Amino acid sequence: MPCWYYDKNELKQTPSIINDAIDYETECRYRQEGVRFIVNLGTSLNLIFNNTIATGVIYFHRFYMKHSFKQFPRYITACACLFLAGKVEETPKKCKDIIETSKILLTEQKFSLIFGRDPKDKIMTLEKILLQTIKFDLQVEHPYSYLLKYVKCLKGDKSKLQKKLQMAWNFVNDSLSTTLSLQWEPEIIAVAVMYLAGKLSKFEVVDWDGRQPNHLRWWDMFVEDVTMELLEDICHQVLDTYTLENNTLKEISQPTTPNSSSEPASLTPVSNDSTSTEPSDPRSNNYSEPQQGSTQQPAGAPAPLPAPSAGVQPNFTAYPPPTVYPASLPPVPAALPATTVPIQPSFTAYPPPPQVYQAPANMSVPPPLNPNMVPMHLPQPNYSVPPPAVPPPQYQYAYPTQIYYPPQNPPPNNRPYYPSL
Repeated sequence: MPCWYYDKNELKQTPSIINDAIDYETECRYRQEGVRFIVNLGTSLNLIFNNTIATGVIYFHRFYMKHSFKQFPRYITACACLFLAGKVEETPKKCKDIIETSKILLTEQKFSLIFGRDPKDKIMTLEKILLQTIKFDLQVEHPYSYLLKYVKCLKGDKSKLQKKLQMAWNFVNDSLSTTLSLQWEPEIIAVAVMYLAGKLSKFEVVDWDGRQPNHLRWWDMFVEDVTMELLEDICHQVLDTYTLENNTLKEISQPTTPNSSSEPASLTPVSNDSTSTEPSDPRSNNYSEPQQGSTQQPAGAPAPLPAPSAGVQPNFTAYPPPTVYPASLPPVPAALPATTVPIQPSFTAYPPPPQVYQAPANMSVPPPLNPNMVPMHLPQPNYSVPPPAVPPPQYQYAYPTQIYYPPQNPPPNNRPYYPSL
């Protein structure tokens, strides 16, 4: 099987960097976008994160160690990786469902530009290239199982251990967007994230099961020759993902400051002078109410409407005024008058249905003979007489019809020939 672990210098010499002159930061951003798309796509399809989605992410990272992002678009590769991971982890999804979900996650213009007219053909073709690239090395291990194994051996407060496990689990989820899976084995990544979770939660493990005198730390019984410098380096790579994401979010959410040339001119305040033609505000001191009986309008008030001429008729229908009902209505009579005719029903009253025979729970007891009962099936058998014995089957080994054999082709001699009568 091929080796899928590289050092940091080899990670900076990928085909995207060497052949297509893509810088290292851009390639890391492409990897993060592809991983984020796989996670969103798998979550929308109700796939298991620590199983199928994580396997698809590992396939994605390994694929671009052999190919360039410019040659193979990252979103098509992400769909092919998740499609293959669903088969490997026994949670398959139809290619049609993956395509429909991708249309929802991407814009219509971006989807048509990347996937073209036949997205299914592109995903199926890229799946074949993916299998050849990873050399059919489909089995992938993840740090999740090692986290559970390590926590079971540690001693301490159960609530603090649970909190530490949850924090380490989240670190593993977020580390999928980095290239840690291409640098170290899953057991070493599990030790590093457990160490980071212990530092952040301020919970230090003092004792553990199976401790030996030569074990200085709890991970010495699982992984040997793991230095503190190695753990610190892995922890810094995990924490760098949050720094990059925060910087990206700040760049997106930061509003753009307008240029000085595009700033609007300052509005001139309205003068409070009484000679101004602008409408005066009732909240200002210069506003005066019109005198009673005067036709003078306040400053800024709209002119009164002219009186309508005699020849102009209104264009609406004048309805009569609404009827006013008295406040108290007459009481309702206690009984109908004698002259009232009762209302006859409009349906025919049929007689009640006859009783239906219900089979007894004990079928060995004959049912009661009641002429009023209506049987649910054919006439009842006689339970007092046992049923007749079924004769044994008679087998006749013969051909269904008589077969004619010419003299040139006699019947075979390996079995008897018994033509049916």
